[in-house]
Parts: sequence; C-alpha cells; structure tokens
Amino acid sequence: MEETSNTYSLTEAKVAKMERDPVKTVIMASMIGTAIEFFDFYAYGTAAATYFPNVFFPSVTPTIAMILSLLTFGVAFVARPLGSLLFGHFGDKLGRKRALVVSLLMMGLSTVVIGFLPGYRTLGMTAILLLCLARFTQGIGLGGEWSGAVLVATENAPKGKRALFGSFTELGAPIGFFLSNGLYVILETVLTKSQMAEFGWRVPFVASAVLVVFGLWVRRKMQETPLFRLAQQRDNVKKAPLAQVFTKSWKQILQGTFVMAVSYTFFFLLSTWSLSYGTAVLGFDSREFLMFLMGSIVVFAGMIVYSSMLSDRFGRRTVLLAGTAAIFVFSFVFPFFFQGHQNVVGTLFFLVVGFLAMGVIYGPVGAMLPELFPTSTRYSGAGIAYNMSAIVGAAFAPTIASWLVGQWGIHAVGYYLGFMSLVSIVALLLTKETKSVDYTK
Repeated sequence: MEETSNTYSLTEAKVAKMERDPVKTVIMASMIGTAIEFFDFYAYGTAAATYFPNVFFPSVTPTIAMILSLLTFGVAFVARPLGSLLFGHFGDKLGRKRALVVSLLMMGLSTVVIGFLPGYRTLGMTAILLLCLARFTQGIGLGGEWSGAVLVATENAPKGKRALFGSFTELGAPIGFFLSNGLYVILETVLTKSQMAEFGWRVPFVASAVLVVFGLWVRRKMQETPLFRLAQQRDNVKKAPLAQVFTKSWKQILQGTFVMAVSYTFFFLLSTWSLSYGTAVLGFDSREFLMFLMGSIVVFAGMIVYSSMLSDRFGRRTVLLAGTAAIFVFSFVFPFFFQGHQNVVGTLFFLVVGFLAMGVIYGPVGAMLPELFPTSTRYSGAGIAYNMSAIVGAAFAPTIASWLVGQWGIHAVGYYLGFMSLVSIVALLLTKETKSVDYTK
C-alpha cells in the first residue's frame, strides 16, 4: 500500500514538472467548442421551430411541416454517439489535440453550410437531403467535442482543482445559450418577420464562423495534455481503445450515462420546453420569455463554478447527490408556480431556481465522468457516456413534456422530472466517489 502511494506521489511530481499550456489557453481551448455546440443547438432549434417549416417544407400542411422540421433537429442525436466512437478512438490513440481540431472543424463547417443552404423552392428534395446531411455531419463533430474539451481542462488541472478546471468546459453551455438567444432577440427586434424568414434566420449560422475560427486558432496553439504525453512515454496508448473501453469499462459507461441523465432532461425542460409552454400556454411574447431565460442563465453559469469548487472540497458524489435530491423535491413544487396567464413571478421562480439547481449537478460531472476511466480510454469512455445520456435524458424530453401537459396537465411533467431524478440518484448510489482517483493511470 505504501509503495503504491509513493509511486502515485512520484508520478504526480513528474506530471507537475511537465510543460503545459497557460491557464488562459486551457480555459479558451476547453470552453470554445462547448459554447459553439450550445450556440448551434439554440440557433438550429429556433430556426427549426420558426422558419424551417416554410423554407424547407412549404409543400405540406403547417402541422406536417413542423413535425418534419423538428425531425431534422433530431438527426444530430443519432449522429452524436457515432462521433463519440470515432473521435474517442482517435483521441485516445493519437491525442486530444488532433481530435479536437478535427471535431471543431467538422462541427463549424457544417453549421456555416446550413446558413447558406438554398430552400425547397430552389432545390426541391435536394435541399432537405443537404440539410439532413449537414446536420448529421454536425452531430458527428459534436459527438467528439465535449469529452475532448473536458480532458484538455482536467488533464491540465493542478492537484485539488480538477472539477474547477472541468467547469471551464461546462461554462460553454450558458455562454452559447446567451449568445444565440441574444442574437435572435436583436435580429427579431431590428428585422421584420418577412426579413427574418427570408435571410435573418441564416445570420446565426454564418456568424458562428467567427467562433469557429477563433476556436481553431486557440486549439492549434495548444499543446497535447501532460497526462496523454505521460501515457505515450509509458507506452500506455492502446491500439484499440474502443475494444478496451467496452470490455473493461462498460459498467462505468452505464454509471456515467445514468448519473448525467437527469441533467440533460432538466436542461431541455428549462431551456426548450419552457419556451414553447411559456409562449403557447402562458401567453408570453417569445422575446419577453427569451429575456427571462437569458437572465436565468447567468445564475446557471455562476452555480456551475461554485458547485465545481464544492466538489473539489467535498467530493463529486456528495454534491451531485445533494443537487439531484433538490431537483427531485423541485419537480413536485414547480407545477404550482409555473402556471397562470403571464405569471411573471411564478415563471421566474421556475427558471431561476431551476437553473440554480441545474448548475449544481452540471458543474461536477465535468470532472466525474472522465474520472471514471483510465487515461488510455478516457476520451472514448467519457464521450460515450456523455452522448448516451443525451439520448436517454434529452432526445425526447420536450416532446414527452408537451404530451404529458396535453394529457394530464403540468403536474405530470413534474412526475417525469422526479422519475429521472430517481434514476440518477440510484446511479450515483451505485457509483464510487472519484475525487481522489489516480488520474495519471
């Protein structure tokens, strides 16, 4: 036991002496991709719900056009697990930096292409096929983004600050959310509805090129992470990391998937379903509700950092259990507030308290998921778990919530969220604390 401890201390000392990127480079390199991911999510979601039915599906009824438009939104969810397999393999075999540069380039180019696509009236069915192809390619790039970015952060982290560094990646979510919704608010304020339908919806997709170019510049400058270089020196880089992760770490993949499932469900209820419910049922103007969301997202960002710092002190499992239990309680409380015509106080309670709790569970997973896996399969394992949790927790969350409201009312959405909370609580109870694992192995 003492020999193992001494070896661990010597390895830590060796890693501490290795050359690494400045903290500001680590922050930007790990944050920019997630910011683009969530910027794209909201840009596409808003366009799919508002403009794509007329641009790409004008020959069918409005209802069918909306369904078909939203189905294109789901194409990326199908592609993301494939992206995690592809980039996980190369990220564990060739290095984090190379995989992240390619994933960002693939994600960015696909997003910009969508902004320039002709509509159905110009290309007919070809336009729809190109839209789906761009969205699929985008999803593959997205599938390799989070896990690689969070490894850049955590594998560069000093001792005792791994979750804090992991929060840099997580902060991309509120930043992308704020930028996308803010841009749509500005566009819908200065442009007419006909101008938005004609060309305004394209602006966010094309504008994302600025973020992509900046992200590529930062990532081209960064070094490979110290822990991957250490694995190369030890000849601990696997030739077939995917085979390794599925045969030796399948249990950790399942744990990570279900630990994070409720965070995806809750985030999509707060950010996507609430917008449609708030405008269609509660009677809010879309721009007004977007302003509510943008204010609440600031609370989310602050709580991500604070909860990550707490998990560095008290452990990932402790903080995540507390946050998930709070969401379980919240699931039975919020339906009493989130109702009534233009109920500003009740709506703000739902959004502010909801995003506060969301921040508690979203921060620590940036460290916990990669800590479940060794360096040799960390990119693959964390990526597969992260993207599988997106399918389990998020792929159908807004649709399920809307259906539940129509069938049984707002309280049924609370029961749904409560059930997902219990799933994650059970997964957490079956998962060991990871704060003190030897991250160099």
